Amino acid sequence: MARLHLFDLDGTLLHGSSAPVEISRQLGLEAETVALDRAISAGLIGPPEYAAQVHALWASLTEAHVAAAFDAAPWLTRIREVWAELTRNGDYCAVVSLSPSFFVERLIDWGAHAAYGSRFPAVPFTEPVDPTGVLNAAAKVRIADRLCAEFGVTRADCVAYGDSMSDKDLFGAVPVSVAVNADRHLTGLATHSYTGRDLWEAYELVRVA
Repeated sequence: MARLHLFDLDGTLLHGSSAPVEISRQLGLEAETVALDRAISAGLIGPPEYAAQVHALWASLTEAHVAAAFDAAPWLTRIREVWAELTRNGDYCAVVSLSPSFFVERLIDWGAHAAYGSRFPAVPFTEPVDPTGVLNAAAKVRIADRLCAEFGVTRADCVAYGDSMSDKDLFGAVPVSVAVNADRHLTGLATHSYTGRDLWEAYELVRVA
């Protein structure tokens, strides 16, 4: 039976950072976005408020900024190697993140079978963020169910990889999970735990020979 591997982005595939921080760094606004990351992590603001505030920070954002942020981001090593092996084995891999879809979807080119993020308007922005398109922890489970139906698997065939509060619902919904460089919100919830900068090492915790 095929398995579906579901990867978070911020703090998971990206080591110690988030897509919004990496985007903001290109605009000289890293400190402002780090503060927003701390606020959402502490529960002081929710995903819609976070999205609206980063959207406002990114008034001058261009596609060139996004491409530079993606290329310079602190990715874990061997992401593409893991996804290539999953594909060879007949498994599926998807990225589901609260970060902007225009960043997350770039991972399709690395071998992800699907990539979902919060819906932002096209860059450069000429319209506001629609709060109904902003993802949250519960949305990750709904998207996982949609992907299960698409790929012909069930929740019982899923493996989740995450690091923080936004992954709690998904970790509770699937039987196998890997906490990757995780914070206190996932303590005691994950099947496995990994600290490091190599996705292959995290994947080996659940790899089927």
